[in-house]
Amino acid sequence: MSRRPKAMVRVVAHRGMHSEPEGLRENTVAAIKAALDEGVRMIEVDVRVTRDGTVVLLHDATLERLWGDPRAVGEMELAEVRGLGGGDRRIPLLAEALELVRGTGAILLIDLDEPGPAGPAVEVVRDAAAEDVSAWCGHPDAMRMIRAALPDAEIWQPWYSTRPPTSADLADLRPAVVNANHLLVGRSWVEAVHDLGAAVSCWTVDDPAQAAHLAVIGVDSITTNRVRIARDAVAAPALDERGRQVAIATELAGHAAEITRRARRNGVGPVATKTGPADHVTELDRAIERRVRDVIGAQFPDHDLVGEEYGGVADGRPCWYVDPIDGTANLANGVPWTSFSLALVEDGRPVVGAVIDPASLAPVAAATGRGTWRNGQRLQIAAQPGLEPLAGAVVFTELAGARPWPGLTTLMERLANRHCTLRIPGSGTATLAGIAAGRGAAAIIHSYSPIDHAAAVLIILEAGGTVLDPAGAARIPVPGEPVIAGRDAATARALWSVWQDSA
Repeated sequence: MSRRPKAMVRVVAHRGMHSEPEGLRENTVAAIKAALDEGVRMIEVDVRVTRDGTVVLLHDATLERLWGDPRAVGEMELAEVRGLGGGDRRIPLLAEALELVRGTGAILLIDLDEPGPAGPAVEVVRDAAAEDVSAWCGHPDAMRMIRAALPDAEIWQPWYSTRPPTSADLADLRPAVVNANHLLVGRSWVEAVHDLGAAVSCWTVDDPAQAAHLAVIGVDSITTNRVRIARDAVAAPALDERGRQVAIATELAGHAAEITRRARRNGVGPVATKTGPADHVTELDRAIERRVRDVIGAQFPDHDLVGEEYGGVADGRPCWYVDPIDGTANLANGVPWTSFSLALVEDGRPVVGAVIDPASLAPVAAATGRGTWRNGQRLQIAAQPGLEPLAGAVVFTELAGARPWPGLTTLMERLANRHCTLRIPGSGTATLAGIAAGRGAAAIIHSYSPIDHAAAVLIILEAGGTVLDPAGAARIPVPGEPVIAGRDAATARALWSVWQDSA
């Protein structure tokens, strides 16, 4: 291994140029050509092997996502695979991709997410005499096969921990590059890998604030779906710490959403209890929180973190609060209505928040002064004109554990007298944050907790809603106090007034 000299951060086109406005399909000749035309000098591609042994470019094991065909490429003959699409936009051969980069100064980074294609891919590279225009990344066992077959190959060793590798960890593969998810990589991690003589690459970096940060801490290479944005960010890094915080919180929410999606489809697994039979916890709760702790510790080492499952202490520094699955009782009982809550609190106020929408499992995020966003679209609560803001509306609340909180039954009766329906869905995070998405007119939670509610109240406020404390002031309450929220001031105050009369 030899340490690379410090230079401009290399931008690697993830599956070619496919997320730009041109809308090219990933892992195609068209996407590779577009990356070359853009001046990209390393292009990552994924490989699979057809039933008749031909190595083709494709990320997924099946053709479902990109081509609407549920068959696995390994069960298809090459002729069947090549019949999909046409010209530069069909599924290409690895040999074709290698020929495209030859003589351009670019390198094809061949990603193997399983060992199976390693041997056939090596044969393609050898037959094409393309060792000098190829590098390798992916599954550790696949990388061992590559090292054995090609002693001089450039290998990017995968790493999956916030603990940096040691020299012993790198001894077998002798990598030129250590390749890690960007969320795990901090400044000390980069320095430790550089001290071992290897370069550092991070994947998949699509946020410009995070790309700029990684450039500043010394990362050598980033793999991205957004080549132009990432290239501009690393060329002249402009640090935007708040933007970076939002991006990381949103990505963590996406991770939680994917785990939740799998649990809804495949089952939640063993369910344990904490304080009583109605206080559920699963290994999924713990796994999500561990992931959040790893990432926040790597990205923001000077911040505190307090979580639902593993606790923590806030000592006056900026503090992240996380509930990995809000509504575990629902999940444990097959009710598909849960959320995730992650909030950064500074001086007692949430400044960054991310949750997941229980209906779509899309991340919803907000930051002070930057609005509330879902799937790239800004959420703005629509005005609801009317003389009686609660008439015909739905208001949400939650129980105190498994019991009604004092005054709840009276509140329900008084709302009914106003032709307003009260619902109890089972996730305080979703109950509050749903107002920003137009779900219900208002909500009341009997006891505010930053773990469950800080992200949601920020999401409401940044979408144009109103949050009241028990005195009716437009203020986020202190922990333990009731919180009242509405789609506008009139609705929030109407609910507050009914609640006051019910106490």
